[in-house]
Parts: sequence; C-alpha cells; structure tokens
Amino acid sequence: MATAPAIDGAAALDEFRSEARAWLTANFPVSLKGKDNALSALEGPHDPTEDEIAWTRAMGEKGWGVPTWPAAYGGGGLDRHQARVLQEEMGRIGAWNPIGGMGVMMFGPTLLEYGSEEQKLEHIPAIARNEVRWCQGYSEPGAGSDLASLQTFAEDMGDHYLVNGQKTWTSGGQWADKCFALVRTDKSQKHGGISFLLIDMTSPGVEVKPIRMISGQSPFCETFFTNVKVPKGNLVGREGQGWEIGTRLLQHERNSLSGGSGASRMFAGKPLAQLAKEYRGANDDGTVADTDLRMRIVRHEMDQRAFMLTLRRAAMEAKSNQGPSAATSIMKNVGARLTQDRAELSVEIMGMAGLGWEGEGFTENELAQTRTWLWGKAVSIYGGSTEIQNNVIAKRILGMLDHQ
Repeated sequence: MATAPAIDGAAALDEFRSEARAWLTANFPVSLKGKDNALSALEGPHDPTEDEIAWTRAMGEKGWGVPTWPAAYGGGGLDRHQARVLQEEMGRIGAWNPIGGMGVMMFGPTLLEYGSEEQKLEHIPAIARNEVRWCQGYSEPGAGSDLASLQTFAEDMGDHYLVNGQKTWTSGGQWADKCFALVRTDKSQKHGGISFLLIDMTSPGVEVKPIRMISGQSPFCETFFTNVKVPKGNLVGREGQGWEIGTRLLQHERNSLSGGSGASRMFAGKPLAQLAKEYRGANDDGTVADTDLRMRIVRHEMDQRAFMLTLRRAAMEAKSNQGPSAATSIMKNVGARLTQDRAELSVEIMGMAGLGWEGEGFTENELAQTRTWLWGKAVSIYGGSTEIQNNVIAKRILGMLDHQ
C-alpha cells in the first residue's frame, strides 16, 4: 500500500508566511502602524477610529487575535510555529494585536482547560472577537497574599447561587461586562471550600467603586456583591475545585505579565540609547556621551534580550507540556524588575523633563513617561507580589518545603 509523501515542514511554513504577509497587507490599516497602547489594559474603553474598528473586526473574524486557540471556538487554530511566523510578520509592518484583556490573558486559556462544552461555546468566541470585557474577582480586603482566606460567599439556592461579599483591586471592574471570581461555597474548609464562578457585572446587587492610583489613573476598583443571583450553569468545574482552577489561571496571568503573550509591550517606547542621545547628547561616533550611562543601558538591553530569548524557549516548552508551569513565577519576577529598571533609567535620562505631571514645558511623551514610571511600581505587586512568587519558586521549583 502506497504511503503519502512526507510534508515538507519548512515549505509549509514558508507558504503560511506568504499567506500571513498577504493577509496583513490587505487588512492592517497603515494609519495604525506603531500606535498600540501599552497601557490599554489599565484604561477604559475609548471611541475607536474607523480603522481601529475595521482592524479589530478583521483579526476577530480571522481568529488571529488568539492564534493558537481552537478554530472551533473562534481561534486561529495555528500551531506554535505558525503563530511565531504571524508575530514576526506583524512586527515587520508595525502591526499589533487589537484583541486582548483578561479574557485573552487569563480566563480564556483557563476555560479551555476546565470549562464545559457549553461554557466554551458561550464565552470563548466572544473573547476571540473582542466583544466582551472580563475582570477578575480574586483579592479581598482581608485576603490578598493569603487569597485562600477569602470570604465572599455563594449560597446554594437550588437553581442559582446568592453571592454576598467584597472584592478589591478589581482591574477594570468599572468597564467590565463579566467577572470570573473565586467564591466560598463551603465554610468548613479553607482551600477545598472555594469555587470558580462567572458573574454578570450588570446583575442587580453588583456595585463598583474605582480606586485612584498614584499615577492618576483609576484602573482598579472595590467591587461589592449584595444578594447577587448567579445561575448554577456559571460554575466552572465542580464545587470546591476553585483553588485548583484559580491557581492555574494565575499561571496564565503570570505568563502574560512576564511577556508570554506580548512581551514587546513590556519594553514599549523609544529605545533607551536613542532617548539618551536626545536628552544627554552623543559623541562624534554616535554613541551615548555619558560613559557610565551608556554601559548601564547596554547591560539593561543585554538582560532584556536574554529575557526575551528565555521567554521564547519557555513558551515552546509550555506548548509541549500543555501550558505554563510554576516557572512563570520566575519570569514574572524578572519581567517586573526589567520593567521597573527601564522606567527608572528613562526618568534618569530625561531628568526633570521625565518628572512632569501637567502644565506647559513638557511634551506629551514626557508626561506619559511620568505616568508610566509610576504605573510600573505596581508590576511587582499585582499578579502575585515578588514575595509570593519567591515562595512559589522555593516550594514548587526548588523543593524547599516548610518544616514544622
């Protein structure tokens, strides 16, 4: 019996590259080149331009906003090699992914693992088309680092749950359509009494109060649930499985925060060397005039390049091992440090021009840099603080178990 000829992987990938290049040329509006907003996840909805609407619709219909998600749920159905090619081709023309947010970063990948078929069909396509905005209901006033102490309670009322409690640091809660939340369904046990519930933010009894931050933005909220009715069908997994599902979601979040789903955003903006030449001057040979500053910029860029290469390797390993691992805690810590180091270097380079808040005498980019610097102070806290990540690394990677 004759066998089919082997498929030339390289040739197939080249063919896909040509396809991706042609599609991007036909669909990406030139007016949007390089205009991705690195802080979009922390800002509310804005009035999109016609080109932004068209680009988002095109990517959503193609499924390339979530390129490796199954096509059956609205994803691109690409393998990791094709997704890498797509990323390269987008970078080549200055295109960016208009589909993101917590639905893509955290909830979608988790629902693909733990959700029922009905839940996947209901929620995943809408995320892939950027039609629904999700927020995360985890932290509470008395349950931050010790998240398992959460007290928001979902009482079983037969055909629905009745949710009462409070969440805090709810990112984008005031703009979200829906919330994925950890709630307590059993008060007799700590971790085993937690369940993973999907809550409609337009439900009666849901109230959000934005928290104003040092950066001047209010991306986080206090969220209150008062007798909120939630259908039983909104329970993901089984009752008591919330801690397992919730910690898996955190791995996806840390993977995204460290750059796994858009690392270039972490280092968005003008290259540090170019910034230094503009504000601190350059030598005749075109190098940064300040020798010490030049060396520190080089060290930072070397660390950044090594980090990006490590992320790429980790992403490939994650695909082979069916998702991210505890190693995302390492990536999250390193990514947070590099993000903050870059912001500090930028302010140092710009001097007083990098510390403007408002008023004349500052450019729009200079004012944005001040807010970026202040915003960056939070990256070592949200998604699990550096200290929490160190505990995860010690226990789950290094095997340093607690001794009583």
